[in-house]
Amino acid sequence: MTRDQIEERYKWKLEDIFPDDEEWEREYRETEAMIPDLAALKDSIATGASELYEGLKKIEKANFHMERLIVYSSMRKDEDGKVSKYQAQTSRAQSLAVRLGSTLAYLDPLLLEIPEETMKKYIEDPQLKEFSFELSKILRKKEHILSEKEERILAGVGEFADGPQEIFGMLNNADMDFGTIHHNGEELPLSHASYFEYLSSGDRELRKKAFQQYYDTYRKNIHTIAATYSNSVKKDVFYARARGYESAMEAALFEDDVPLSVYHDLIDNVHNNLDTMHEYMDLRKKVLAADDMQMYDIYAPLMDTAEYKYSFEQARDMVLSALPILGDDYIEILKTAFTDRWIDVYETPGKRSGAYSWGVYGTHPYVLLNHRNDLDSVFTLAHELGHSMHTYFSNASQPYSTSGYVIFVAEVASTVNEILLTKYLLRTTEDKELKKYVLNHYIDQFRTTVLRQTMFAEFEMMSHEEIEKGNALTVDSMNEMYFKLNSLYHGKAMGDDRTISYEWARIPHFYNAFYVYKYATGFSCASAIVSKLESDPSMKERYRRFLCAGGSKFPIDILGDASINVGEAVDLCMKEFRRALEEFKTLV
Repeated sequence: MTRDQIEERYKWKLEDIFPDDEEWEREYRETEAMIPDLAALKDSIATGASELYEGLKKIEKANFHMERLIVYSSMRKDEDGKVSKYQAQTSRAQSLAVRLGSTLAYLDPLLLEIPEETMKKYIEDPQLKEFSFELSKILRKKEHILSEKEERILAGVGEFADGPQEIFGMLNNADMDFGTIHHNGEELPLSHASYFEYLSSGDRELRKKAFQQYYDTYRKNIHTIAATYSNSVKKDVFYARARGYESAMEAALFEDDVPLSVYHDLIDNVHNNLDTMHEYMDLRKKVLAADDMQMYDIYAPLMDTAEYKYSFEQARDMVLSALPILGDDYIEILKTAFTDRWIDVYETPGKRSGAYSWGVYGTHPYVLLNHRNDLDSVFTLAHELGHSMHTYFSNASQPYSTSGYVIFVAEVASTVNEILLTKYLLRTTEDKELKKYVLNHYIDQFRTTVLRQTMFAEFEMMSHEEIEKGNALTVDSMNEMYFKLNSLYHGKAMGDDRTISYEWARIPHFYNAFYVYKYATGFSCASAIVSKLESDPSMKERYRRFLCAGGSKFPIDILGDASINVGEAVDLCMKEFRRALEEFKTLV
């Protein structure tokens, strides 16, 4: 079905951002015309509180318009990537953003030159209240800023510091050829996307062939990848030491003011609850009736859900029925999302795959879907609307400067919605097979989002510690490190096929160090929020404060205002993982 054959009610209404493309062009010209004035601010913006306020407001206005231009053009292109008009519009917006960024490159260095006492006065100045948190973050950085000469050297290093990530990206996405799988007389193409499709197949022989051939491709390139990743870790350690941090981990967590104890406690808590993961692996082996279980069996379906079909209207009603605990006004806003065309529903030729929530300040958020009438699509709808509602409340409650929330909390609201949908389905269905599927889906979220990401986080920690100790990262040492971690996390039920030793080599997140742990903490905090919502009526208001906070504080403080302690949240999450597994065991 082509896009023009889709009913309007199933297509998002981007006219709420720009009524037409001519208005986009007008705003493009206006934004472009701001650049000379923004460049001229360099001479005055740091000379006094009033000058700083006026300058920051002008910069904010330019950034706001720039965001509108990028979001609108990108979302138009996502409707159909083959439309050259919107390809060009998106490219122009991105080029203008680069020009704007280059023009404003002076800002942070200039603000960092402001004497500490003066900056403290600015932070306390009522006129600058909406910028006080951002200014306080700049003040925090001062102890890690070097002399002008040293900063120029580091800036020069930055020209090639991202080399390892770029090289891996080109190798992984462009140069590596995974070939085809010979299976049942067919030649099946193997790629990043099809690999996971095959791994989710009920055909074990297909899973095994895909697994072995996929990682054999990485094995053939392993020395290049090992050198690339090793140099990425060395880069992280170099920057951390140059700026006076105790470790690369401390440098990475500094931006969000996250204590190192959060990272270590996450790993320790998960280690203390690995028996639940091991029991789940035992159960999978039993249900699959496998003499042995290997890593290529971990995504194998435990039950058939092909018969469960849900139209978009049914998915809408299920989501609305699952979330009343979040408040009547929350539900009414969600209803508006459906009636006022915030959502682009169906797959059409040229449309971007997957799903996301996006938008701009001053306009409601949007959701892109490719609804397939299956249960996963229902969960996707709940998930993306969680992001949208987080954005909606943050934008409604915060000035532009603090409306954006950071990655550390970005997956909390979306996961809260998914868990509430899970619990609603478990409460209301009498269908044993459906209940089994929902529980298995839920348990796999703990496995993939908490335990697997924690295992990745532990590998990152260990690899950086090796370089910080002066040791080398080699193919053999990283393979052995990863295999031992994988064995520890999956337990004795998992077979000893060492092919999985190469998995570290395919994880792109490792080139953005100490990032993946946020998935585990985010899911844990969401699990804790749902637990408290179910047991404490006052939690609804505290959760609302979380949704409204945007980026007005550091994430640990925002969670604290909602009575969520990350360490406690991980503990509650592990208890819920155990509870879900025990319920699942009664059904299989």
